[in-house]
Amino acid sequence: MEIKIGLAESHRELSITSPKGQDEISDHITRAIESGAPTITLEDERGMKYVVRTERILYVELGNSTPRAVGFSG
Repeated sequence: MEIKIGLAESHRELSITSPKGQDEISDHITRAIESGAPTITLEDERGMKYVVRTERILYVELGNSTPRAVGFSG
């Protein structure tokens, strides 16, 4: 699952590939923002952790839950 987060006052978005599902990530981010949590921690598929200030989040783009097929068919 690819996650892209747009941050205030940043020209680049934060891009993370997570092993978690779309609904789980969406719920986690929504709960953090609605509860007023100052930060949210996300983990990528390699175990790297990212701590993001929730007040700086402008948008979150959640990619497809199913992996794309790569290669040649024939």
